[in-house]
Amino acid sequence: MEQSTESPSPPVNYLTIDHGVRSWLLTVDHKRIALLYLASITIMFFLGSLFAAMIRLELLTPAGDIVQSDTYNKMFTLHGVIMIFFFLVPSIPAVLGNWLIPVMVGAKDLAFPRLNLASWYIYVVGALFTLYAMFTGGVDTGWTFYTPYSTAAATTKVIPTALGVFISGFSSILTGLNFIVTIHRMRAPGLTWFRLPLFVWAHYATSLIMILGTPVVAVTILLVGLERAFHIGIFDPALGGDPLLFQHLFWFYSHPAVYIMILPSMGVISEIIACFSRKRIFGYGFVACSSLTIALVGFLVWGHHMFVSSQSVYIGLVFSILSFAVAIPSAVKVFNWTATLYKGSISFEAPMIFALGFLGLFTIGGLTGLFLAAMGLDVHVHDTYFVVAHFHYIMVGGALMGYLGGMHFWWPKMTGKMYPEVWARISAVIVFLGFNLTFFPQFVLGYLGMPRRYHFYPDEFQVLNVMSTAGASILGIGYIIPVIYFLWSLRYGAAATANPWHAAGLEWTIPSPPPTENFEETPVVEEEAYHYPITVSEVQGVA
Repeated sequence: MEQSTESPSPPVNYLTIDHGVRSWLLTVDHKRIALLYLASITIMFFLGSLFAAMIRLELLTPAGDIVQSDTYNKMFTLHGVIMIFFFLVPSIPAVLGNWLIPVMVGAKDLAFPRLNLASWYIYVVGALFTLYAMFTGGVDTGWTFYTPYSTAAATTKVIPTALGVFISGFSSILTGLNFIVTIHRMRAPGLTWFRLPLFVWAHYATSLIMILGTPVVAVTILLVGLERAFHIGIFDPALGGDPLLFQHLFWFYSHPAVYIMILPSMGVISEIIACFSRKRIFGYGFVACSSLTIALVGFLVWGHHMFVSSQSVYIGLVFSILSFAVAIPSAVKVFNWTATLYKGSISFEAPMIFALGFLGLFTIGGLTGLFLAAMGLDVHVHDTYFVVAHFHYIMVGGALMGYLGGMHFWWPKMTGKMYPEVWARISAVIVFLGFNLTFFPQFVLGYLGMPRRYHFYPDEFQVLNVMSTAGASILGIGYIIPVIYFLWSLRYGAAATANPWHAAGLEWTIPSPPPTENFEETPVVEEEAYHYPITVSEVQGVA
């Protein structure tokens, strides 16, 4: 008999089981939906980055000689709206959370697959409204939509932009609902609460904020639209409204929204540090509970955005104390990550370099937040570039470094392909250096008194602004490089094994990329989270 010389066909996985645009646009597979989100938010990220680059070019010179003031106002507004509502808020939950949470808890999908797909369509519709506003004249209110300017004076596309933000909020609500029900009801046998990966704990806490906080800002933005369209006296004092009411409602959501952006990143860092130091996270229970503490206390500190708004000094004192208090659970995480690294068997793969960069940048961002929590000092640096620098050290230095670290960590699992490790390490270093050169000078600018959102400034500030713009160009290169080698890896990258990092967790026990339903049989969990070190036989068993 002749033996067949044909090589066996590769196993079917979630990427190859169906083909064609229709199979993607109508999919209910959480992993494919995560990739739809990945494509969408990547487009929005580079669009927001384009506005950031234009802002930095304008600030090269003190004369404001590239664009007019109105155009500059639109640039920083669209940069903020796109980056916050259409990139940072959905980035890790919608991409990595969507892809990983069912796998990490041993489920075949999220609890509500069709709602998951609907959440992506809602996100896209919200983004289209905002893009329509951008292409038909822009909006100049700042991403905070402060009243009464946004309701009575602005002549730009406030309502379409506000509608985009309003609609996208429902995407967050549905995602948070899906995560909470999945984590409560679909965990594998043996996967108790204190065996959950810290990534799951972080997303659970984030989902609570999404569900409790997002409706507040949605209603607030809706009221802005109603007042602007029908002249109802809600926020405009000329109509009997109260502009401070808007600030209270807006910041009641928007400060917890900072934790929507940073908590998932903290979950990513816990996974990476445990893997590349080959140790269980020090004080696992404290790190898990600190995520919930941040989520809950985060709802009580919104008033520190209003120290100069004429609110009572006594209530300002309360908000100041609470703002110092919310730093404690964040400090617990940083301390425990550092203790995990102590005497660990550390290896410096690209995800770990991103994670270590996160530790440094987030720590600087957190410590400078304490300056802003102090009432007297906040009066001096309020609405200056000190606030811009602090915010970006948390959001870009923290949330984005965590997102990139997570993408590098789980990319082999998501695609079945390895990226070039050397280029990834180079990218991580470039991002870290470019970020510091961009934003550290802004602390000095703010302390010296340069207000944010101005494109004219005194000549003595030019050197620091030139340094910041030079850093932004380096940072931009650092962000473009991963896009290139990730796309390259899809065609030319080496095939990834099931567990290329020798990591612990259910996601590393299934093939890379996994089948549509994740697990052939429902797994049974018999070990604590992060049972390091992983032995060679365990890795070979899933290869």
